[in-house]
Amino acid sequence: MPVYMIIDIQINDEALYRQYVQRVPEVIGKYGGKYLARGGQVTPWSGSWNPQRIVLIEFETMDHLRRCFESAEYRQIAPLGRQSTIGRAVVVQGCAPAA
Repeated sequence: MPVYMIIDIQINDEALYRQYVQRVPEVIGKYGGKYLARGGQVTPWSGSWNPQRIVLIEFETMDHLRRCFESAEYRQIAPLGRQSTIGRAVVVQGCAPAA
């Protein structure tokens, strides 16, 4: 069953974040991740949530997601993301296909 990682990011260091963004798609793709949204326009709809940037990534399973973010490749570039942003992330399980 697919899982979706939703990341809410505030960028504090554009140059450092660009380095992260240049390297992370290769790692995400290696573990089967697919970007569904990556920094497009965000339109607040209800409530007070108004994120600067949203990233939405689909993985085939939770195991794929874990292997990606626990991999040596990701751990090597993760400091670039942590040092250049303030972020929050959640993972939500997708729905079963309609019968």
